[in-house]
Amino acid sequence: MRIGIIGVGKLGEFHTKLLAEIANEQPAVECAGVFDLNTARAEEMAAKYAVPCFASLADLAEGCDAAVIATTTSSHHAIAKELLLKGLHLFIEKPITATLEEADELIRLEKEQNVRIQVGHIERFNPALRAVESYIGQPMYIQAERLSGFSRRVTDVSVVLDLMIHDIDLVLSLIKSEIRTIAASGVRVFSNELDMATARIDFMNGATANVTASRLSRCRQRKLRFFGTDPKSYASLDLTTGKSEVFRLVKPEEATTKNPLKKLAAKKILEQFGEIQEAMEGHVLDYIHPDPPKVNALKDELEHFIAAVTADTAIAVSSADGRQAIMVADRITREIAANIDLVEKSSNPGTL
Repeated sequence: MRIGIIGVGKLGEFHTKLLAEIANEQPAVECAGVFDLNTARAEEMAAKYAVPCFASLADLAEGCDAAVIATTTSSHHAIAKELLLKGLHLFIEKPITATLEEADELIRLEKEQNVRIQVGHIERFNPALRAVESYIGQPMYIQAERLSGFSRRVTDVSVVLDLMIHDIDLVLSLIKSEIRTIAASGVRVFSNELDMATARIDFMNGATANVTASRLSRCRQRKLRFFGTDPKSYASLDLTTGKSEVFRLVKPEEATTKNPLKKLAAKKILEQFGEIQEAMEGHVLDYIHPDPPKVNALKDELEHFIAAVTADTAIAVSSADGRQAIMVADRITREIAANIDLVEKSSNPGTL
């Protein structure tokens, strides 16, 4: 399987490095080369990782069976369309496209060409989430917070498509229910697009998610907290460090905590919740602080993509998943735009 990389900026370089590693580990995989409109950068990356440098997108398509698209979001559709028409399988970095109409066309071409598309929603592979998936039950309330510094590299899209899209995808993968309502607000500060946004998503099954994203923070933070049922549980995940912890109310025989020291720690933690012990009704607090799996999330998702193409396994994050994420992102963006318009009109009564 010959895989090319389109776009060798910061993220594209990571893809090139890891695909070169995978090629060394899997004889059937070849890191076929790179292409970038910035020829000097492409030649630099090609030399650094000892792979070919393609002169054009057409040349890459001729020399590859699959490609990774790690370019700006606004260019995803045009590049992906050209490659799909030539029969290539695609790994497209998130978000799949800038609009729903563009996503729909790629999904149609994927089916017509009988190829596979995987979308790079990397947080699905985050070690912190992987470590607690088997313990958390059904999440009914999720709080996600994603903060980052400002970067000129991504000013072609709003913070909703740049950062919040990660947590939108996670929420949709964890809560299997139709959306009932969305309420959102946000502001533009240093760009012509939204730089800060917050959204409340209510689902038909009663679950709720509060999602916040900002690219105006001095510190980088990616945290996820959720309360769940079956069993009753609370989980806190640091998606930056990969650390996580889970508190579950279970019957004594269902507890995973067997070590006496951990039981003592759990007792002390329980005391921090106030008088919750009186409401436990014969249950015990099961405190789980799992060691995150030692995996590289980006490499893991690339290996899943390769397996989906070569061994016909399930796509980890499908084009339909990618479309669903940008559909919700679009609803959030429209809600914010309507609120901003209302505020501006109320501030300037003459425009009503």
